[in-house]
Amino acid sequence: MTILIKVIQVILALSILVLVHEFGHYIFARIFKIKVEKFYLFFDAGFALFKWKPKNSDTEYGIGWLPFGGYCKIAGMIDESMDKEQLKKEPQPWEYRSHPAWQRFFVLFGGVLFNAILAIIIYIGILYTNGEEYIKNSDVTTGIAVNQLGKDIGFKNGDKILALDDAIVEKFDNIRGDIITNQVKKVLVERDGEAVVVEIADHFFPAILNSGEFIDYGIPFVVDSIPPTSKNFSSGLKKGDKITAVITADSTINTPFFTEVKEFFSNNKGKEVVVLVSPSDDKENLKKISLKVDDEGLIGVFMDANLSHFFQTTKKSYTLLAAIPAGIKMTGNQIANYWKQLKLIFTPKTEAYKSVGSFIAIGSIFPSSWNWLAFWSITAFLSIMLAVLNILPIPALDGGHILFTLYEIITGRKPNEKFLMVAQTIGMILLIALMILAFGNDIFKLFR
Repeated sequence: MTILIKVIQVILALSILVLVHEFGHYIFARIFKIKVEKFYLFFDAGFALFKWKPKNSDTEYGIGWLPFGGYCKIAGMIDESMDKEQLKKEPQPWEYRSHPAWQRFFVLFGGVLFNAILAIIIYIGILYTNGEEYIKNSDVTTGIAVNQLGKDIGFKNGDKILALDDAIVEKFDNIRGDIITNQVKKVLVERDGEAVVVEIADHFFPAILNSGEFIDYGIPFVVDSIPPTSKNFSSGLKKGDKITAVITADSTINTPFFTEVKEFFSNNKGKEVVVLVSPSDDKENLKKISLKVDDEGLIGVFMDANLSHFFQTTKKSYTLLAAIPAGIKMTGNQIANYWKQLKLIFTPKTEAYKSVGSFIAIGSIFPSSWNWLAFWSITAFLSIMLAVLNILPIPALDGGHILFTLYEIITGRKPNEKFLMVAQTIGMILLIALMILAFGNDIFKLFR
């Protein structure tokens, strides 16, 4: 059922994005009286599940059987259909190639524009209906918790992030993303009351990209519930109990953070361990409890992961009037951040190309249970991704066609149609290669 819910979300989100993108091309073509031969959701290779051509209309509308995108076939345009036959004929007044370059520019740019507009509309709706909720970096009073990679870089549990390359970070959740996208070199932290600079060497970035949360919230291990099937159901642990230390043969080790307790359990797989617990009903007196650790390093206990129980949460409400500029700003910030992420792929030292994913990766970011807020948030981000990717100056993408059209506008000379066909073919080869890389990365991760 989980996989089915994810698949439905992926198909629905991509369908919305494709329809909006292709409608951007379609609407500008119709404005300039350019004939649109087909408007399809999904690809109809061989046959279509549904097709309809209204009376007195030049356009056939339909749904293909292959659920990977869709297309808008514009008469007289060199596109992925590679229709050479129409290009052998004399240009007709209703064809794309017969219209001035500035009109063709808007037809090409329409898809990218409409994807950006869709993201803006979604963000405005989210901000107006749900507002914004986040934890300020300054409100993470316990400091950060780090995994082994974080320790290797130079961070320590309890460090408080002050600045990234002299830039102040307002939201704690943005720290990891900012370090990656901006390739931050120096992080200023507060450690034991003193300012300390942690330098991030270039060779750490590939590991940072693939590490999950190398920097996380410093929260304690507080028990939320213990299922009856757990080996430690009768251990004496209760809801609200906090593990404050672990006891070894040699010493008692304070464990203020969940990550430290988790690491201790992971190092004692299949053993029985002793921990010090601050009871929920008696915070003054600690008690020793023996716990059984399974072969996977788990104790069968659910911890309290609600961050609002540990840190002050900042909430912002928006009127519709206030949500409009905020939604535009949010879209702009997301475009800028994704552009930075995209540049990492072409920076070999980061090895970001290994993180390129396909539909499998897209599916993994959707929640396993239906959540409309999450769905629309992800859809808005994917719309931004589609817009940015399509504006890249690669033949076969909108950006490649736009580049050639801008060349024509500036020089007054139209590129040769044979050259455009060759460029389109090269672009298609590059896109297929990128798809192979994306699917290859996903398959490798599934079996790793």
